[in-house]
Amino acid sequence: MILIVDDKPENIFSLKTILELHSFPTDTALSGEEALKKILRHSYALIILDVQMPGMDGFEVAEAISGYSKARDIPIIFLSAVNTDKKFITKGYSSGGMDYITKPFDPDILLLKVKTFYRLYEQNRELNRIQASLRSEIEFRKKVESELEEALRKKDEFISIASHELKTPLTTIKAYVQLLDRDIGADDPTKMYVDRTLVQVRKLDNLIVDLLDLSKIESGKLKFNKKIFNFGAVLSSAIEMIRQTYPDYQVVLKGEGDVRLYGDEMRIEQVLINYLTNAVKYSPDNKEIQVEVACDKDQRLCVRVRDFGIGIEKDHQSNIFHKFYRVEDAGRFQGLGIGLYICAEIIRRHEGEYGVDSEPGRGSVFYFSIPVAESKALGTVTE
Repeated sequence: MILIVDDKPENIFSLKTILELHSFPTDTALSGEEALKKILRHSYALIILDVQMPGMDGFEVAEAISGYSKARDIPIIFLSAVNTDKKFITKGYSSGGMDYITKPFDPDILLLKVKTFYRLYEQNRELNRIQASLRSEIEFRKKVESELEEALRKKDEFISIASHELKTPLTTIKAYVQLLDRDIGADDPTKMYVDRTLVQVRKLDNLIVDLLDLSKIESGKLKFNKKIFNFGAVLSSAIEMIRQTYPDYQVVLKGEGDVRLYGDEMRIEQVLINYLTNAVKYSPDNKEIQVEVACDKDQRLCVRVRDFGIGIEKDHQSNIFHKFYRVEDAGRFQGLGIGLYICAEIIRRHEGEYGVDSEPGRGSVFYFSIPVAESKALGTVTE
């Protein structure tokens, strides 16, 4: 709506007729005081304001409007038949006017200016609406993110507490089952069930260890006891453990692992066992696993664990090392999706790199590389 302010009714009638003929809604005020009252109650797209009025003149009205937070951005066109001198026009602009038209005015020019300001008003109103919508969206997202941080904190706290509480009774159960396994003979019919129980207890024990490591990573308390060690011995130990646990699988070693590394040998073994266990888990129909070991030209040890199982879609490969990420096609396999996340953290803490190459139906290659030890002093460093 356009507000026309003029103390002469005939002037108001003339302007009102021209504007309404061109579909512009209008409102009117016969004095500056009346105009200010209406501006407080209504919203206007444009104000056409006569300069020469008794009481408050147009300049005073404009200055008063500029003090209203609600109305200070409304464009004002001054109309004047007397004050056509440059200093008065300048005063009009300085008091808040957007344009200055002298009487008698050309209706076409007036309409052109009105259309321009009206269009600017509508564009500005739309921008304000978009900004308000964006602010609302930002506030909503901030709230959601805050609730999500809080939820993750509670989840991590629960995982930490639960894993610690489960560790003690599980250790006791494992000890009793191992004692039972030693006491019964190989031809005892219950031997098979005890062995199966031990396998499940070991799986649960590994899961709890992973959960404990996860909580330590989240709290920044995952410890590393680094020293110079022989990688070949660690690799042999990991492969032998897999061969004993999964006797149906053949683990083929290619290359030499007899190199010295500076790091936490137990953590490196943890990565190897995780890679090998995953290779077994996701290749139920092919019993061969290949471990390829080599040193590249940059004196980095490169380890590749190759299976010939179900493989991984390309879209999933970039996320496979993320926390709790599990490939949808792997839903029939057990696991929480934290083992590779822990492996990634271990390798990062050894200044290493990691990744996966895979093709659905043709298997996967999980790999990592870490620097070979240089002339570091012998001894243990806890980080």
